[in-house]
Amino acid sequence: MGEEFKQSFKNASHDSLGLSVYNCGIQKCGPGYAWGPAVRDHYLIHYIISGKGTFQDGGTLRHLEAGDGFLVLPSRVVTYAADEADPWEYCWVGFNGADAQRFLSFTGLSADTPIFHYDRDSLLREELQAIIAAVGPAPCHEARMTAALMNFLATLMELFGSITPRKSSGYEYVKKSIRFIDFNYSRDIDIDDIASHAGISRSHLYRLFMQYVSMPPNEYLTRFRINKAAALLRSNNLSVGEAAFSTGFSDQLYFSRVFKKYKGVPPSRYLREKADVTEKEGTP
Repeated sequence: MGEEFKQSFKNASHDSLGLSVYNCGIQKCGPGYAWGPAVRDHYLIHYIISGKGTFQDGGTLRHLEAGDGFLVLPSRVVTYAADEADPWEYCWVGFNGADAQRFLSFTGLSADTPIFHYDRDSLLREELQAIIAAVGPAPCHEARMTAALMNFLATLMELFGSITPRKSSGYEYVKKSIRFIDFNYSRDIDIDDIASHAGISRSHLYRLFMQYVSMPPNEYLTRFRINKAAALLRSNNLSVGEAAFSTGFSDQLYFSRVFKKYKGVPPSRYLREKADVTEKEGTP
């Protein structure tokens, strides 16, 4: 198609607080067609289907062509213009919401790296067109647009997420591992699972735990489970077996041995002592 055209949609309500499509569309620009210099109040990603143009963010002017994409951040003065001889055609999606910045941070795109390139196939164009195809005024349309936007962002994460990898300190890996244990201790997890979740090797995980926690990760996991089991025995009418299974121990005898090692008494005695204390406290 050689003639200029524009198909666009703007969401008038965008009630979703998490993530929502602000606008989307596709446009075949005329020679020299430009937007800006101006600012947006939302995030905006353009993907160039054909032709050429320029994108200026601050003092940096970039010459772009088919397969390139560019990010416009809120409150940043930008200008983008179609080439005079070979004006571009692009599709775009604008989005906002409380989670918009967090999701965008995983794509590798930022103020320092606002440009990406993908020309292997029509994947990105099709995903943007899926957002456009879902437009409409009903809640079901908004849900489908948001789902299509999430799919597009997920693809950017897969393709470009390593452009600006976030550096993690050793302690951040430890915190991530501890959170994983906190949420999964009742399941049949082991050190391999923890290391995999943290994104590091078993040996690296061991060194970091010794540095920051002063114990190996397997001991931390065991202590965590035993403390949880003791809390369950103190505060709930659970049997020893129920407390064991609730904290990730599939073998009650093994649980009893480990419990005695860390608490000084077997869980059955721990449970009786707790009952004796409760009975004495209830005696007038």
